[in-house]
Parts: sequence; structure tokens; C-alpha cells
Amino acid sequence: MICERSSALLSGDLISLGNILKVCDMETIMLGAHLHRAAIVSDYIGDSIFCHFETDFSFHGRFVIPPQWCVMGCVHRTLKASGCSGMPICSDTAFTVMPAGTSEFILGPGSRVTLVLMPLQRLQRKFAQLVHPELEVPARLLGLFNLAGTALGVSLRLGYESMRERVAREHAPGKPAEDMEIALDRLLENHLLAGLSAPADDRPHSSRGRRAHYQIVQRAEQYMRENMRRVIYLDEMCNAAGVSERALRYAFDDVYGVSPNRYLCMLRLCTAFRALVFADASRRSVKSVALSCGLWDLSRFAESYRQMFGELPRDTLMREPPADMAPAFESRNASATRH
Repeated sequence: MICERSSALLSGDLISLGNILKVCDMETIMLGAHLHRAAIVSDYIGDSIFCHFETDFSFHGRFVIPPQWCVMGCVHRTLKASGCSGMPICSDTAFTVMPAGTSEFILGPGSRVTLVLMPLQRLQRKFAQLVHPELEVPARLLGLFNLAGTALGVSLRLGYESMRERVAREHAPGKPAEDMEIALDRLLENHLLAGLSAPADDRPHSSRGRRAHYQIVQRAEQYMRENMRRVIYLDEMCNAAGVSERALRYAFDDVYGVSPNRYLCMLRLCTAFRALVFADASRRSVKSVALSCGLWDLSRFAESYRQMFGELPRDTLMREPPADMAPAFESRNASATRH
């Protein structure tokens, strides 16, 4: 279990977060240039992974839910600029992510998030018990909903807080593990009930302008990723997004809070960081990773990298890779399924 007190944010903990959720192939792009710190609490609960994290920075994340899995959770605190796949997110927002393509989110500094990665079948069974065994889970209703407007929502928020506190504490000697399973099952039930009953006013709505800006930055970012190895000019991004330079800058500022060129710089650095964390030092060099990300000035790259991640690129490459939770998680779940 990884357990850091929320009052002690540490640099480098984002490595742990990405590795905990490696089964979701999670990628993060920081949106600020300062040293980034996070605190993480995580553990297995039966066939599921529980994770709570807090950050002092804003970042854009992308992840893919594996087939037959889902994620449910709660954003306890964040800023107004936060969002999920083009929809705005505020504090006390619950979410459910089903296995359908790439999901994206933006979280501002000071965000606190609790989530549970669990088998989709578990959620489907609980839904069948609560509603009807022959109906499909309504993903749209469970996608995003605010918890502050109803008694069920407030109860669910407290339930996530309670689970975080229980996982963060060391398990008392002799305390049966089934207690955590029961608590998770109750949390899942409350999550479904609160999501299904949330009124329209407690569901986020995106304006037409915001949706248009989200589509613009998506087209531009796709172009960045496809051409990351070479120099990318602003007019090329404009052509890829199909808008003027002014419109492109306005869209990036609205969605990410940074300019297109600044986002491209962060994308290159974070891609290099991710590659170095999991690279084999005997097979790859800092130079090869940097060049693959379009970072041609190695001295400038090293300094920018140090300012953002608190260490030089070579230190990241030579550090022992973090233990991979994915195989253990998959093995654990396969064993539980057989029994």
C-alpha cells in the first residue's frame, strides 16, 4: 500500500499514481512549470483498487478503461477550470467511467480525488439488484453528478471520505478484511442510487462555446502528438485545428489555461518523463528519449526537466522503476474469479 499523509505532498508521487493506475494506461500532462507534488493513498479491496490522491498543481489526464472494468469516484475539491471530456467539473462531483474509448480530464491545483477501479460485472450486478436485472446500466446518468444538492449525494460524499480514512489507517490486528468489502459494496450502492436519482440541475452542462473550444484543442493536440519528433509551428496547429491563431490561443486559454506553445512544451516534457520512468537504462539514453519527444536542446531540456520534476533526466532514467501493480492486480482478480 502507498500511504502519504495529505498534509505532506511529495515530489515524484505522480509516478506512483500513474503506476497504480497503469492498467488504465493513464497519462498526465502538467500545465504549470513549477515542481509538482502529490500525496497518494491506495490499496486493494477484494477485486478492486482504491485510490485517493491530492495535488498542488493543475494537469490534463488521459486514460483508457480496460474492457470489463469501470471507475467510480468523487472529486472532493477542485477549481472551476476543471473538466472531464469537455464537461465542467466542480467540487463535490461524483463520476462513473465506463470502458468506452479514451477519457480525459483537467484538474486544477489543490484537487482532491477518490476513485475505485472495479470489475464492470460488479457494478452491473449491483445495478440489477437495485433496479432491474434486464436493464442496461445508464452510463449517461451516472457519468457526472453533483453531490451537494441531495441527502443521498451528501451521504455519498461522506462515504468516500470515510473509505479514504479507513484505507489510510493501518488495519487493526485481527480486523476482518470483509469489513472493507462490505463498506465498498455499500459505497457502490450509494453511488448508483445518488447518480440515478440526481436531478437535472445537479448534472454539469457545457456551453456551446466551451464545447467548440474543447474540439479545437483536441484537433490541435492530436496534431502535436502525431508530429512530436519535429519542430511544430503555430500556423501548423492552426491549420490542423481549422481556426485562426487568435481562436486557437483563446481556446487553449479557456480549456487549459495556457498558450498552445506552452502546452506543447509541457506535452514534450511529460512524455519524456513517462518514457524515462519506465525505460531500461541499458537500452535507452536520455538523448534518445529527448530527441524522440522533439527536445533538441539537451541543456535546456535538462534544466526545464529539473525545474518541473525536481531531478535531472539521468536521475530518473537510472532510478529503479516503480513496482508494477498491474500484474499483481490482474493475478489477484483472476484468482478471485476462479473461486
